[in-house]
Amino acid sequence: MKKILLISDTHGYIDDVILKYAKKADLVIHAGDIGDINVIDSLSKVSNLRAVYGNIDSAEIRSITNENELLNIEGFKILTTHIAGKQPNYNSRIKKIIKKEYPDILIYGHSHILKVENDKKNNILCINPGAAGKHGFHKKRTMIRFNLNKKKIENMEIVELGNRLSLS
Repeated sequence: MKKILLISDTHGYIDDVILKYAKKADLVIHAGDIGDINVIDSLSKVSNLRAVYGNIDSAEIRSITNENELLNIEGFKILTTHIAGKQPNYNSRIKKIIKKEYPDILIYGHSHILKVENDKKNNILCINPGAAGKHGFHKKRTMIRFNLNKKKIENMEIVELGNRLSLS
């Protein structure tokens, strides 16, 4: 069994609450718009981290992350990217990867909108953990955590980190 924490759109923000949840995870997956190398450094110190870069990320962050990550965990093929488009009509880049790799789970960010939905056309569970940072239009800062256990998703829950507080 693997404990997974999904995070996205930190925009350079990391705090002790995020790190507390990251410490409890076997793997943290960051779906882009990291915003500051300190976010990667902080998460990497407390857990295993896989991250993709987002549209706001610097050349430094892009040099140590990829645009897409494909992971195999507990019998699941997981595709992570920052911008996927709206399912089932993904952007052309993601359509090509889906057609080639047939992922079971698609993790993405960008919209700051927390969403978990089934793409019945492509048989993919699509997960956007919302935004954990303070920059953007979202009202609540969120993450998602769950367990992967022998081809089963268990104990999925939304982690609310409080209000965004400041307006962008």
